[in-house]
Amino acid sequence: MKLIGKLSVFPKLPHNISRLEELAYNLWWSWEPDAQALFEHISPALWEATNHNPVKFLRQVEQEHLDHVATDELFLRNYQRVMTSFDAYMGASDTWYKSQFPANTERTIAYFSAEFGLHEALPIYSGGLGILSGDHCKAASDLDLPFVGVGFLYPQGYFTQQIDPDGRQQAAYEKIDFAEVPAQPALDPSGKPILINVDLPGRTVYAKLWCIQVGRIPIYLMDTDVERNAPQDRELSARLYGGDREMRISQEVVLGIGGVRALRALNIAPKVWHMNEGHSAFLGLERIRELVQASHLSFDEAVEAVRSDTLFTTHTPVPAGNDAFAFELVEKFFWQFWGQLGIDRDRFINFAKQDLAWGTEYSMTVLALRLSAYHNGVSKLHGHVSRDMWQFLWPETPPIHVPIDHVTNGIHVKTWLAPELRELYTKALGPNWLNEVDSAETWNQIGQLPNAELWSVHQARKERMIHFARERVALQFIRHGEGPRRVASTADLLDPGALTLGFARRFATYKRATLLFRDEERLRALLNNPDCPVQIIFSGKAHPADEPGKGLIQHIYHLSQRPDFWGKILFVENYDMNIARHLISGVDVWLNNPRRPHEASGTSGQKAAASGVPNFSVLDGWWVEGYSGEGANANGWAIGEERPFKDEETQDEADAIDLYSKLEDEIIPLFYDRDGDGIPQRWVEKMKNSIRTCGPQFSMARMVKEYTHKFYVPAGESGQLYQDNHFEVSKEMARWKSTIRASWHAIHLESVHPESFQLEVGSSLELGVKVWSNSVPQEEIALEIVAGVQDESGSLLSAQVIPMTKAEEIGGGILYRGAFQPKRSGQMAIGIRAIPSHKALIHPHEIGLNQWA
Repeated sequence: MKLIGKLSVFPKLPHNISRLEELAYNLWWSWEPDAQALFEHISPALWEATNHNPVKFLRQVEQEHLDHVATDELFLRNYQRVMTSFDAYMGASDTWYKSQFPANTERTIAYFSAEFGLHEALPIYSGGLGILSGDHCKAASDLDLPFVGVGFLYPQGYFTQQIDPDGRQQAAYEKIDFAEVPAQPALDPSGKPILINVDLPGRTVYAKLWCIQVGRIPIYLMDTDVERNAPQDRELSARLYGGDREMRISQEVVLGIGGVRALRALNIAPKVWHMNEGHSAFLGLERIRELVQASHLSFDEAVEAVRSDTLFTTHTPVPAGNDAFAFELVEKFFWQFWGQLGIDRDRFINFAKQDLAWGTEYSMTVLALRLSAYHNGVSKLHGHVSRDMWQFLWPETPPIHVPIDHVTNGIHVKTWLAPELRELYTKALGPNWLNEVDSAETWNQIGQLPNAELWSVHQARKERMIHFARERVALQFIRHGEGPRRVASTADLLDPGALTLGFARRFATYKRATLLFRDEERLRALLNNPDCPVQIIFSGKAHPADEPGKGLIQHIYHLSQRPDFWGKILFVENYDMNIARHLISGVDVWLNNPRRPHEASGTSGQKAAASGVPNFSVLDGWWVEGYSGEGANANGWAIGEERPFKDEETQDEADAIDLYSKLEDEIIPLFYDRDGDGIPQRWVEKMKNSIRTCGPQFSMARMVKEYTHKFYVPAGESGQLYQDNHFEVSKEMARWKSTIRASWHAIHLESVHPESFQLEVGSSLELGVKVWSNSVPQEEIALEIVAGVQDESGSLLSAQVIPMTKAEEIGGGILYRGAFQPKRSGQMAIGIRAIPSHKALIHPHEIGLNQWA
């Protein structure tokens, strides 16, 4: 037979349910169970087979199924109810942002991220960073921020993980058919697809824009797989975090520079720019280029203008997690670019240079910090670690005053809470509780839930998770070519009545996935105790280039196949959002044991906590803030101590011993302590404590509101100030900073010591300092008393800062005085310093200059 072509035939939606397609292309459905239930009702098997992707589902569903539900009264009632809710959400006028900041509704916030984890139907995320970005966008939609996301649409996404018969991770890549995902081409006013271009070494690369609608907000993603590009450039956006260093810098050039050009092509003029991690830091260089070329600013003036409205969020305390490139590679990509900024090669390289123990390179984190006035880590502890880590950029400033703040991560509760739990919580918290999810008062009512009901729902979720895990392992065995008996044996994996630990996350070595196996004999006794059995379910991917991480997966898989651990240890391959949803609400305990303090935040444990699964975790990342301690209100357990160890081996040994002891002495006995009805009453109370304490504190609503108050609104205001009147303040600050840096060394301070540094709590210590400012005007200097407790290294753990006032002129200088009143007893360190002062400074320590008496 001779073919002339192929034809795709799609089913036609009946008129009375035609808005299902509109619904499919708005990710609002991803956090609304009733919307998902509409698609599932049409064909449950196909809904599962398409991985809950409504666009693909509507392309493949049988016409007769659509025709049937179009006459089903129950379906039509549910359809009308869902569409009414959708329309009310999209058209709401009384939203949080509009009511809180009515004058700011036109100040668009541009949020750049290398990955967005929105749903398993869009596999363009690798792990925590992407999931956080997706949740951030969803909460921004809920709160109605004027928000737009910018990133990459990876045609091959992140890899599909397959575990081979020897337990080795194999990475498979499958090209995404954009006609079958909730993404549509971004069009210009004439209806044509938008193309942007970026110059790379020796050629121009083009990128097509796609739009993903997430509730009320759009995310625009760039795709270089277009005909105008050379074959190697069509592969440029193919894979998330794939390729060599040249591929990586190429992607980040397109993300940052191309992202700015994409917004310009869309006629979007952001008033606030948010770099989520350093991958997009080149966006600042593109904005500087625009200002130098179009507004005729100098490089320094343009830097001030760009900094003024830009926020940078750092996500990793691990040096290897911060992108950096060899100077030669940077030169190859930017040798024609720095001239457009009005600077030379040395100035360009030095602007983002890091010269540290872990390497002398061009650092994307340094670039991001230089080009933003607002910076934050993603937990309280991570903020502290980041200030220490990047203090070299502010060398004369104590780490505690380094201008890196923190906003602790959260989760989009609507996305991650199982429908059964959402329904149960509504009984106790009221019908509108999800609109007040960041209120502690809302969650306090969780105590009204009958223990028996919460336990019953948890057990049902646990059985569903076990059934899901058995099916996944059975499919894996079939792929391995195993026989019927071996495949059938998966029906006995895991015991619904046994205490089940869950460990699911990226398999990086510092996360110590195998810490639990440090003493195999002790673990074997725990897992095989006939009266109080324990079992563990694992899932997670290692980066394809991370051989040690892949080795951890192989080790766990080998253990899971041993007769003494068979059915008690399980590894579920290809970790994604679907697996995560099953695990976080189905296990009994969420295990997390990173090597402290290498976990910036982590959010999987937050999802588990809100689902009533207590955390058993090292006091790192978010858990330092979330753990309520021991006693009646305890919401989980802590592993190890909050202190440094002499080496990693000692730390691992200490943490493993504590892990085993708490399992044996506290967790297992509590779980198996049942009443006459078989309900572990004290355990369920701990579940409730987990829900009540972690639910509001670690909600994405709280997080986005905090970003808005701390950063988005202030950045919009400072950006306006710096850019008004033809960038008058930007020009003034560039001139002033240059002058103050050149003359700061001329300042001389001499303290006037009191007779004694001993006093009682509540008493005051009078201090004075003589200042000779020489060429620096007096009004450009601020004098301060700094007092605090020091750690063993001499760094301040806390600090009181007391402004000093001008007292009199003396001997060609000026005497300043101030009074320090200690708030606590004990040894304290006291110092007096001068810092530059200007009314337009966004942060008092942004220049990093200090002169100490």
